[in-house]
Amino acid sequence: MSLCILAAGKTVTLAVAAFTLSWTHSVERTRWREDWKVLPVGLQVVEARVKGSGAGMDPPEGSVLRNGWWVYAPRIGPQPRLVLAASGATGEGWTLCTAKGCRELGKAAGETTVLESCDGTSQPR
Repeated sequence: MSLCILAAGKTVTLAVAAFTLSWTHSVERTRWREDWKVLPVGLQVVEARVKGSGAGMDPPEGSVLRNGWWVYAPRIGPQPRLVLAASGATGEGWTLCTAKGCRELGKAAGETTVLESCDGTSQPR
């Protein structure tokens, strides 16, 4: 499986089995990170980390404070797609990192980026 990134009418395909998605919360200005697996049935979040709390981002019950981050395992099943939209309020977009490096997605307000599991031929599921 691969990860397809759909943005601005174009599709980029990354041959990866996992990725980390991070961003800055637009109100609290703290970092949030999620580790995801790319599966045939969709995208599965494995672990989430938040660097603080407040304004709709309180760590859930069972979270552990580790090196300044609240760490937990979200209890949701595979997602068919992730739709990312930048608010423009943080001066940055989303950061997607794989073993091969990082890239910024959706920096401008209103830009929508879709992440989906795909078969490696730029064909989202």
